[in-house]
Amino acid sequence: MAYQEKQHPLTDDEQLINVLDADALFLLKQLISTPSPSGQEHTTADLIQQFMQVRGIKTHRLHNNIWAYNKYYNSSNPTILLNSHHDTVKPNESYTRDPFKADTIEGKLFGLGSNDAGGCLVSLLAVFSYFYNHPNLSYNLCFAATGEEENSGDNGIHAILPRIGPIDFAIVGEPTQMQMATAEMGNMVLDCTSYGVAGHAARNEGVNALYKALADIQWFSTYQFPKQSAFMGPVKMTVTQINAGLQHNIIPHECRFTVDVRLSDCYTPDEVLAAVKQHTNCAITVRDGILKPSCIDHIHPLVRAGMAMGLKTYVSPTSSDQGWLNMPSLKMGPGDSARSHMADEFIYIDEIREGVNSYIGLLKSMMYCLIHNPANGKTITNPQQNAN
Repeated sequence: MAYQEKQHPLTDDEQLINVLDADALFLLKQLISTPSPSGQEHTTADLIQQFMQVRGIKTHRLHNNIWAYNKYYNSSNPTILLNSHHDTVKPNESYTRDPFKADTIEGKLFGLGSNDAGGCLVSLLAVFSYFYNHPNLSYNLCFAATGEEENSGDNGIHAILPRIGPIDFAIVGEPTQMQMATAEMGNMVLDCTSYGVAGHAARNEGVNALYKALADIQWFSTYQFPKQSAFMGPVKMTVTQINAGLQHNIIPHECRFTVDVRLSDCYTPDEVLAAVKQHTNCAITVRDGILKPSCIDHIHPLVRAGMAMGLKTYVSPTSSDQGWLNMPSLKMGPGDSARSHMADEFIYIDEIREGVNSYIGLLKSMMYCLIHNPANGKTITNPQQNAN
């Protein structure tokens, strides 16, 4: 008789995680199938709210933001925010697949928003559901599924922060391959206009606004701010759009261009803007929704817990809703940032399960290391008793 390896029955905990994984995948497929560009994500907000309510979770809503607290919320405990977004960018023209069709092929789940940031959102919701009914948590959990992340809109997480109560620190779900982004560059967008005088291209008349703009664009491409953050690196300025001219034989009287500025912790947005105005001649308008740089100390209990699990830390060059938060925050989630906004976006199904397990492990580990948080003076007593 051939030897057969004994199959161990699943524990109750493993069975629960399996159910939550299946639920997460089900919801993610629904979200992919529902268009949700920034500012128009009301239908996916409806789906998330209904999904949570059917499972007995009391929800709150403002605009297209849904949030909830663990069942046995204790105001004397610190609170962790679990946040990700359900809006998406618009599909680009390079798609070869239907961006709103949730296809699974060779372990990959395709569809717009699958990677950025649907996989993170449903994983965090699964983790919130895992802890939701625990009566003796040493911390509170607030889960928030928010909109308008991709356009840094006023009706996203920014709108609900005054309503959700005190938050001690946050996990922001973005695709990081489940590594810990302990710092994130901020973002400021400048709309610039160079002015000239129109004239006939065949004659030596007029003032070419395009040439004036090129001088400023050259400055943006070469200037280096004197101070460089040891943690985040230098401020980075990149011209990303340009528009000038009416037709081939008219000297352009106006040239407009856009500059994407990635902010470090060495300069405030006002200081960067002052330097730009000092060195350029164009008119400048700063877009609303400046995202400030953010970071969390490596001695913070959340980071220490992750490092104890073998998770790596890094500085993220991309911006997210972290830029709105005024408390320590960590950016991490399943998926890969390199797939965000790409054609034929996808996430590996295994990444979602691994994300759920890692999030749960991280929060359980917190029970052992978050005894006293010097940032807020709160103390958690007898943390090991509540860890299971």
